[in-house]
Amino acid sequence: MDWDDLRTFLAIARHGTLSAAARSLGVTQPTMGRRLAAMEKRIGARLLQRTPTGYALTPPGEAVLGNAERAEAEVLAAERAITGRDVALEGVVRLTTVDTLAARIVAPALAALQDKHPGIVVELVPDTRSLSLSKREADIALRMTRFEGHEVATRRVGAVAIGLYATAEWIEPAKRGDVRLVTVLDDQAHLPEAKLLREVFPNASIGFRSNSREVQLHATLAGAGVAALACYRADLEPSLVRLKNSKSELVRDIWLGVHIDMRHMPRVRAVADAVIAALKENSSVLNPKAR
Repeated sequence: MDWDDLRTFLAIARHGTLSAAARSLGVTQPTMGRRLAAMEKRIGARLLQRTPTGYALTPPGEAVLGNAERAEAEVLAAERAITGRDVALEGVVRLTTVDTLAARIVAPALAALQDKHPGIVVELVPDTRSLSLSKREADIALRMTRFEGHEVATRRVGAVAIGLYATAEWIEPAKRGDVRLVTVLDDQAHLPEAKLLREVFPNASIGFRSNSREVQLHATLAGAGVAALACYRADLEPSLVRLKNSKSELVRDIWLGVHIDMRHMPRVRAVADAVIAALKENSSVLNPKAR
């Protein structure tokens, strides 16, 4: 297997479908399908079996999966060792974060950075998934949870206040606990804001689900129910009312992570510094209680 075969095999094995695997590698679904067919023809074995729900490993695929992952780790380590010594203030830097921060905080900071260093091109990926730094899915990650693993250099870079919001029609029902909730999908039900909604309204029904906080905000504006939203964003909407009681607010930390092999690369450092500066400048907006 060559490097492209290895990436194709691992992407489909991890994501289970051609479409999801294609998105992870930045190609189209037909291209991913052609790569899979060419790989199987080249190696003379079928490593992945199509099923009604997606692709699953065949016995030969299970046998080589561990080897493929170790080979991938070595190749990525070599890439990081090389690119980590790139001293030019130019090139592509991929930054992933949640949409809560991407539009109003991160995007303006990156636009200002582009004026200063026009050779740096930043790919901003607002994504609820935790893209992997070790697998080079991103160079920098800005998250609302702590990073795990010893390969990531991480630091706390700010905090965001989150409150409960609804349109005026829901205020009286909310006092009685008779509301619908605008909340996350099941895969994010463990997050503090989802728990906050359930704690304040334990008997409420679910009216709308989305992992996009911007989508949640617009659903709330449309009258879908009560949502836990970043205060700095929701307070901009005059038709939204913040529900205030002793349990209705929380503060979440913001963490920035860079793979340890990449943290001293000038263009990565420049982007990280620009984002950190923007968060510091907007600290009192993101978390008014910190003033």
